[in-house]
Amino acid sequence: IQVVFQDPYTSLNPSLTIGDILSEPLVVQGATAQDARARVRGLLDQVGLPADASERLPREFSGGQRQRVAIARALAPEPRLIVCDEPVSALDLSTQARVLDLFIDIQRRTGVAYLFVSHDLAVVRHVSHRVGVVHKGDIVETGPAGFVTSTPEHPYTQRLLLAAPVADPVEQARRRTERRRLAETGREQDVRAGAA
Repeated sequence: IQVVFQDPYTSLNPSLTIGDILSEPLVVQGATAQDARARVRGLLDQVGLPADASERLPREFSGGQRQRVAIARALAPEPRLIVCDEPVSALDLSTQARVLDLFIDIQRRTGVAYLFVSHDLAVVRHVSHRVGVVHKGDIVETGPAGFVTSTPEHPYTQRLLLAAPVADPVEQARRRTERRRLAETGREQDVRAGAA
């Protein structure tokens, strides 16, 4: 199991080169320096970064490139599962799309499974087959990603979907009103459940 965190800059050692960051888990697993260097080149290629990236420091990369480094680091020991904790929330929309497509491509090529944690159901819909919605520590809704994100049954899931920004100010205002209504309904249900 490996993890890709929300902010790749804070999870990448700023004093190590990208090559050292990527080879560290390989050396821990017993790879020789030569084998680790060869694997680092392959990992950089797999995430769409040039081979010379291995000589550079994390601060020399954009947010999207740093996230690619973090993904490569997670792939280094060939895990069966990668936990992705809000891995694109700190990125702009076009970079988000490219990184999400990279996750999908890697999954197709390697068969790695993801446990994707996100508040953005559009992101979840893009990368997930199944969705579980957690509210106050409980799983309140599960099902196929397309179903849960298009016809949510639980008020919290409905509020998550309504929280996604839209360009139309009138629609945004309507969504805000609907979210408030659903939040009030949810509070009333919590009070009733507590009294029972």
